[in-house]
Amino acid sequence: MKFKKLFTLALTGALALSLAACSGGSASGTKMTMGTGGSAGTYYGYGGVLGQYISGKAGIDVTVVATDGSKANIQGIDTGDYQLGTVQSDVMAYAWEGTRSFESTGKIDSFRVVAGLYAESVQLVTMDPDIKSVADLKGKSVSIGAPASGVYFNAIDVLNAAGLTEDDITAQYQSFADSADALKDGKIDAAFIVAGAPTPAITELCTTNSAYLVPIDGAVADAMMADCPFYTTYVIPAGTYPGQDADVTTVTVKATLIVSASASEDDVYKLTAAIFDNAADIARENGKGAELSLENATSGMTAPFHKGAARYFAEKGITVETE
Repeated sequence: MKFKKLFTLALTGALALSLAACSGGSASGTKMTMGTGGSAGTYYGYGGVLGQYISGKAGIDVTVVATDGSKANIQGIDTGDYQLGTVQSDVMAYAWEGTRSFESTGKIDSFRVVAGLYAESVQLVTMDPDIKSVADLKGKSVSIGAPASGVYFNAIDVLNAAGLTEDDITAQYQSFADSADALKDGKIDAAFIVAGAPTPAITELCTTNSAYLVPIDGAVADAMMADCPFYTTYVIPAGTYPGQDADVTTVTVKATLIVSASASEDDVYKLTAAIFDNAADIARENGKGAELSLENATSGMTAPFHKGAARYFAEKGITVETE
């Protein structure tokens, strides 16, 4: 009788293990934390959708957290606090090369690229009817992002291309949400916000206020692209924001998903497949998912890809650089 009871318990335990191995969810046992951006930006909302699909389709338990953005995500991966992160392609280049926002801290190469995701527009928003061009920012109070952030260097590049410097404006160093609040309260005249359009903070601002986007085009855009090859021109279509009656041309960098270099090849292969094999479903949940494509994912990267992502793209006939 005692033997029969022990046998039954052993059989029950073996069956439970078998069912666990065959079930979905976090069957791999891998857990990853994904750094995104502020809760008012595109990174956070879109990262939440990607996290759901990676968790549900790749069997990797992903926790998505709000952060201070690209630089913080790269540093978080370097310290082991995060395993995944969304970053601007230009900030990724600074980290890999040890320049600009990483000049004082030094080169960081503990991450690898998973894929490019979507265009991140450099959006210059204002409620001041006298500001019609970048040149009109002279003498104005302007939010240019946190010091040494990706937004900060984008703003500096825009100003320089228009013949201005940081000294020509009254610079404020604010987050997306704080910039929107400061504009509403009349504390600043304009703000740079770098994110996929539509950006929640700008949508809210345009819904309740007479805010609008200032074009970054012509000679300014040409000068930026000549100096920094990761910039391209981009048109924000009419109707993207409330009250936006015409297309607005600006410049853009690329939102990119990166992963710890120490992540396993199999896990990164599975999470890459979870995203791109379900691109249509992701697009239905978040508008930026419409920009998911193999070409966009693999072009214009300034750091090497993870071997797991490279394996997935190789199956699609695309060879990417690894290290």
